[in-house]
Amino acid sequence: MAGSDPQPKKATPPRPAINAPRKPLQVMHISRKAEEEMINKESSKDEILDQYKDKRFDEEVLEKNTSSLKAPNQKKIIQVNHGDNFQPSTMEDVLKSENKSDYKVIESFDDKNIFEQKNRTVDEFDFDEDEFLAALEENQPIGTTGEIAKGSVIAVESDGIYVDIGGKAPGFMPKNECGLGVITNLKERFPKGLQVEVLVTREQNADGMVTISCRALELRKSWDKVQKIAKEGKVIRVKINGFNRGGVTCDFEGLRGFIPRSQLEDGENHQSLVSKTINAAFLEVNPERRKLVLSEKKAAIASRFSELEIGQLIEGEILTIKPYGFFVDLKGVSGLLHHSMVTNGSMRSLREVFQSGEAIKALITDLDPSRGRIGLNTALLEGPPGELITDKAKVMEEAEERAIKARNSLNKEKVDPPKEEKLST
Repeated sequence: MAGSDPQPKKATPPRPAINAPRKPLQVMHISRKAEEEMINKESSKDEILDQYKDKRFDEEVLEKNTSSLKAPNQKKIIQVNHGDNFQPSTMEDVLKSENKSDYKVIESFDDKNIFEQKNRTVDEFDFDEDEFLAALEENQPIGTTGEIAKGSVIAVESDGIYVDIGGKAPGFMPKNECGLGVITNLKERFPKGLQVEVLVTREQNADGMVTISCRALELRKSWDKVQKIAKEGKVIRVKINGFNRGGVTCDFEGLRGFIPRSQLEDGENHQSLVSKTINAAFLEVNPERRKLVLSEKKAAIASRFSELEIGQLIEGEILTIKPYGFFVDLKGVSGLLHHSMVTNGSMRSLREVFQSGEAIKALITDLDPSRGRIGLNTALLEGPPGELITDKAKVMEEAEERAIKARNSLNKEKVDPPKEEKLST
């Protein structure tokens, strides 16, 4: 148009020179094999999750359909058309035309009942507390850390297995958590459908999946078993599988145990014990710190205690004399002969009866294997009170015969407690 400003011309970009050097093409090197493995691994996990979610969805739909069948039947209005022409009518028209020949009403709503139902409160409806609590338990999240769960194997992969434990998603068990030992073939060890008991080691992630472990559960059971054996003071057999500067190592119930050199019978040549089986007793059992310390010497003492019983006559040697009594060597263990158990007579000094290094015969009246204590008694071997002071040789010679009589009296006291104890009970 005349008078209008001419449009500005667009700037043309400079053309590249004809002989300008071209930049080399940049090539990205991609390992097709590594990429395919990653894609296959991710797709397998996604397929397992999708299958599990579809299965859960089908179960929920089935439960809703079955619950709808149980719902109370509502009253319906069934009309029978006797005429050729049908005209729409309201509820009021239907109620008024009950006697007409065109329509026949089989059932009708009761206005009074409808009004009453609308005005009912929540408390008037039936409420089952047991069903309510059961529904809450079903909807609780499954997979708290430290919880023991049961389920069935649904898939086996190269890096672990998937177990249905009843949650929103299956639990995943890494390969190194499938057991205490080395598992070479997961499919043979965990076939599909196998029922397993596992321990939850990590709670649900964003997809609802929890991490589980068979190994952690077996270790927990092993610690419980070891604590029970240690409390009973039993002696166990262990095989030495290694050594270091401080002692030797062994395995028991899947747990790593340690025996210090000071607790070995031959601590100087402890390396020679490798591959040998020895007796051992527990010194320390600490599951929190995963510390298991054993002792061969304590096992020897415990074995000796198993050979002793209350009322038994033993022979020993006086080791030391203390103000409160004598310590007697009983072939590997020591017993205490308290000054109140030496004689029924009056003595001025303990050395008046026995000397250090002297042989002695005494009755066992107290045994405490957990504390390693043995109580002895020589007063029960006396005839008249103080006979050990006046004629010790005769008491020691007739100790076997006198021990039988003393043992009978001890057994009788166990069966028939004193009258004072009976009255107190």
